[in-house]
Amino acid sequence: MRKFFFILCIFIKSVLCYILTMITVDEALNKILSNIHPLGSEKVSILEALGRVIAEDSYAHRNIPPLDNSAMDGYALRFEDIQEASQEYPVRLEVIEDLPAGFISKKKLERGKAIRIMTGAPIPEGADTVIPVEETKKEDGSVLIFKAAGLGENIRRSGEDVKKGDRVISRGDRVRPAEVGMLASVGRSFVSVYQRPLVAILCTGDELVDVDGQLDEVKIISSNSYTLTAQVMDCGAIPVQLGIARDHKDEIEEKLRQGIRADLLISSAGVSVGDYDFVKEVMKKLGMEMVFWKVAMRPGQPLAFGTIAGKPVFGLPGNPVSSMISFEQFVRPSLLKMMGCHQLFRPVIEAILREEIRKRPGRRFFIRGSVSFEKGQYFVTTTGEQGSGILKSMVKANGLIVIPEDQESARAGEKVRVQLLDRNF
Repeated sequence: MRKFFFILCIFIKSVLCYILTMITVDEALNKILSNIHPLGSEKVSILEALGRVIAEDSYAHRNIPPLDNSAMDGYALRFEDIQEASQEYPVRLEVIEDLPAGFISKKKLERGKAIRIMTGAPIPEGADTVIPVEETKKEDGSVLIFKAAGLGENIRRSGEDVKKGDRVISRGDRVRPAEVGMLASVGRSFVSVYQRPLVAILCTGDELVDVDGQLDEVKIISSNSYTLTAQVMDCGAIPVQLGIARDHKDEIEEKLRQGIRADLLISSAGVSVGDYDFVKEVMKKLGMEMVFWKVAMRPGQPLAFGTIAGKPVFGLPGNPVSSMISFEQFVRPSLLKMMGCHQLFRPVIEAILREEIRKRPGRRFFIRGSVSFEKGQYFVTTTGEQGSGILKSMVKANGLIVIPEDQESARAGEKVRVQLLDRNF
């Protein structure tokens, strides 16, 4: 009996130790992001800045457009001259000039006169309205106006797009094609952007071979090497593939020493409790300050995070889905923060669940889901089998259904939170 109680105490102690070493997803994220800092900036051309994050505020040094100009091809004229114009009683005006875009008229428009004007040409002095060419008829040096217009119609005002001194792009904004155009509009051919982090990626395991490697009955292709690389590229960072390390401490150490030259290091597999899970041990040997190991989530519980010489190091699980989801929750926001982004997280929506989901309490579940939009509402269903080795479940997914730690089930018809991975649905 005494022996039984002794064994029971050891078991309870080990279970408590196991539970206490796990932290919540939110705690893990806070600990990680407190160790992540934006990189420095660099000057690049505005086309090279596409997809990057601006590291400085950009201002307009003049009004855009600089002068009042015509919004279309037509006739610049005085509003008071054409107030009574109609199809039955057109107004005849003398045309005194043709004005193309890029030129300023030296003539002052007087009563009964009009100037033929092209789109973008500055409004002549004395004109206050533009009539579209479609509502006119040219006739022997004159023009017939068949329709009255409102005062100021078809005129783009100086500064209606941007006024001098306006901040047109803010530090932390991601550069899209529209931002490239705006930078060009305010005369910025080069701009400061945050540097893109170099991200070293290492996969470990005796069973792994590269995509073109020699396969046999027990070998598997290291898909993590490529999914993680693609995820890094999708963030806008620069991946550095370190290849595959066998389950030998010396080989893992050699690869990791190469990896810590990068701005951030990711390893996949080898951070669990197996006899050949050496990654954590080697990381500690290299001076890693372990911040945490194990997160109360599924999939992706065995996850290590720490720093080596101040550089962030992630030890991700080896299962393909666990690796990808761990990256989404922790590595992606870290890389975005390093690149100066303000928006670190995927959009989250509420969707109506089409089927029941059951889970154990105590962990946050990330369930692969397929989101649709029907009759003004979002709906979501799971992508089938949810095993952490079923990569197909991620291929089918455009969102992750998030079930909180304390919840044991979600019923069909209930609203659930969904982290969007893709908006193309």
